[in-house]
Amino acid sequence: MDQIDRRILRELQQDARLTNAELAARVGLTASPCLRRVRQLEAAGVIRGYRALLDHGSLNCELQAFVALVMHREDRANVERFEREVAQLPQVIEANRLFGDPDYLLRVAVRDVQAYERFYAEVLCDLPGVVQVTSHLIMKEVKQDRGIPTDSGQ
Repeated sequence: MDQIDRRILRELQQDARLTNAELAARVGLTASPCLRRVRQLEAAGVIRGYRALLDHGSLNCELQAFVALVMHREDRANVERFEREVAQLPQVIEANRLFGDPDYLLRVAVRDVQAYERFYAEVLCDLPGVVQVTSHLIMKEVKQDRGIPTDSGQ
């Protein structure tokens, strides 16, 4: 991957709806080589897909929280069952397994504090193997996920 590929990735992370002609102009290529590079990045799995960034407030999900979970046992069956259940929860918009404590960090989006309290009591605390749940309510989003930095000097 060279600097042109990194510029393509940076532009697509900013606006994945660019036409190929617009993208080519921004990265200093003609349309055909630009499209070829994008297709190569897709085929190599560097670009896994395209998605819309949503405004959670407009979707009646005003409250977001980071939720740290500590597991009682981390045997394979328990972990697989836990991860399968978490993946099915629409309120969980991001889930990561971590090294050390906590074992998992979730990002949850719900309507309000009352909805979060119900989700906490009725769902999170009942997930298989969970012994500790710590919630951190998000006050303000300072920077939105914009993907992987493409100018990291690599």
